Amino acid sequence: MKTLKKIVNFYINGSIHVALSAYALTRLTGCLFEIEKINDVSLFAFFGTIVGYNFVKYDALARTKKLQMSLQLKAIAFLSFLSFVVSVYYYFQLQKNTQIIGFLFLVITMLYTLPFFPNKKNARNWAGIKIYIVALCWVGVTLFLPIINNHLPLTSYVFLVAAQRFILIFVLILIFEIIDLKLDDPHLKTVPQQIGVVKTKRVGVMLMIVFLLLEFLSTDFRIEFFALKSALAITTILFLLFSNENRSRYYASFWVESIPVFWWLVLVVLESF
Repeated sequence: MKTLKKIVNFYINGSIHVALSAYALTRLTGCLFEIEKINDVSLFAFFGTIVGYNFVKYDALARTKKLQMSLQLKAIAFLSFLSFVVSVYYYFQLQKNTQIIGFLFLVITMLYTLPFFPNKKNARNWAGIKIYIVALCWVGVTLFLPIINNHLPLTSYVFLVAAQRFILIFVLILIFEIIDLKLDDPHLKTVPQQIGVVKTKRVGVMLMIVFLLLEFLSTDFRIEFFALKSALAITTILFLLFSNENRSRYYASFWVESIPVFWWLVLVVLESF
């Protein structure tokens, strides 16, 4: 049992699970827009997410020498290095325009982590901005990169999906912020810190309702897609409503981050019939 727990912890702490969510959302974009050449972008998103998330999580601690290199952390560092090499390989498989956009998101990640100006905090510590940066990066990497890489037009439907995905990621992050309320620096001014847990849940529920209502604006409205997104919205709302500061770390880091994966898998199964 201890060995299994160590494996699960490595899987989560090494950002493999969150990377799987990014991979799933990118593949989901392929399903929605009937993109056949999605493999390179999906794998770039997967390995790039491992690198980006591990860099964000462990860089500050490493630079301040507050991070003791345990065996697991050494394994995560090795995983991150391998993922960096693989992500660079897939980066150069992308179209030139996609590479430029991908580089811009790299700059945003660096800005999010590193203090570029003397005596200034990084973007991660800019009050209240963290949730928007993260949601923006997820939408950019999992939606716009595959769209641009395949030279698809930026239609109104693309921006509709972008709005829905931004809302979904935003609400999923709200769940993390509720669970991490006791641990987060008060100066971060996360949504629960500013308006309280109850109001945060209300905001999340209203946003998921907007998420569903936006589907009616689609020029290609399909009842099966609406039913699937309704199930997704209800699942997300339930996870939000039952979230609290005393929840296990696996509640968000495993189950909540599994929502995009299940969404993609269900869509794949439906499309196979």
